[in-house]
Amino acid sequence: MNLINEKALDGYLKNFTFKKMLFVPAVLLLLSFLILAYTMITTPNHTPVELGMEFQGGTAFIFDSVKSPEQLRSEFQGYPIVQAREYGGGERKLLQFGPMREIQMSEVTKMINSDPGYSNVEIRQMGEVVSKSLQGQALYAILLSFLGMAIVVFIIFRTFVPSIAVVISAFADIAFAAAMMDVFGIVLSLGTVAALLMLIGYSVDTDILLTTRLLKRKGEVNDKIKEAMKTGLTMTTTTLAALVMLFLVSSGSYLISSFTRIDIIRDISIVLIFGLIADIINTWMTNVGILKWYIEKGTSVEKRIEKPKKKRQKA
Repeated sequence: MNLINEKALDGYLKNFTFKKMLFVPAVLLLLSFLILAYTMITTPNHTPVELGMEFQGGTAFIFDSVKSPEQLRSEFQGYPIVQAREYGGGERKLLQFGPMREIQMSEVTKMINSDPGYSNVEIRQMGEVVSKSLQGQALYAILLSFLGMAIVVFIIFRTFVPSIAVVISAFADIAFAAAMMDVFGIVLSLGTVAALLMLIGYSVDTDILLTTRLLKRKGEVNDKIKEAMKTGLTMTTTTLAALVMLFLVSSGSYLISSFTRIDIIRDISIVLIFGLIADIINTWMTNVGILKWYIEKGTSVEKRIEKPKKKRQKA
């Protein structure tokens, strides 16, 4: 059974021009930048993605409660509360505080443990010095990974336009995934940093597949793109199916009670799902558009060079 409709691919490659192919990815990238900029302006740390406890220190209380995040924020407003939000679905809530004095920590812990409205309480703590160190290490890891990816791509193709197209597509994937983290209230933790690093590899995988097929194989441009799309879309859709199942299992199932909610796996799967959705758009619209324009431009230049040669031979 062929999951990819070849007639649909033929119609797409025939009807979509270079400008049309770039329109949707450009709107998506602009929307991502606006969301990240809004988060940077409104969050206390002025970061494009809200930082988890690992990167800013403090104490997090995770518990089951019917109270809304707004009610929790109001109840604990006398303490340095950083965020109050849903956590992992159901009635699970997360209440995070910044660094507190020992007496404040004791008061908050007593309030939560003694109130019957809070159950299944988990307490997580992280020192401010350690979190600052982790913050810097995570930033370096992402930047170095992206820089290493860009260098390897330039070494492989040794041509500016195809190489920069791969880098742009990978960057747009990460920007969209980070923006969706803000939309769905997923903070930057060690788990989501790992997901962003994995996303760099996933993004480049399909981009290199496409670029290699177009630049290093003979044949009609649209035929080579179609074959690359069939392979690439099959790879991405199967990975997406696995990630969706991972999300459902880690979120806890209301149909199968034996499934346990695992929040870090849930956050990783969400980041990867949105990253791969963006990868489908950026690879098969942005990258295809740029490469098709690049190849057609190169072909037209070769034709202009060959014409004078033929005239000299006749003379």
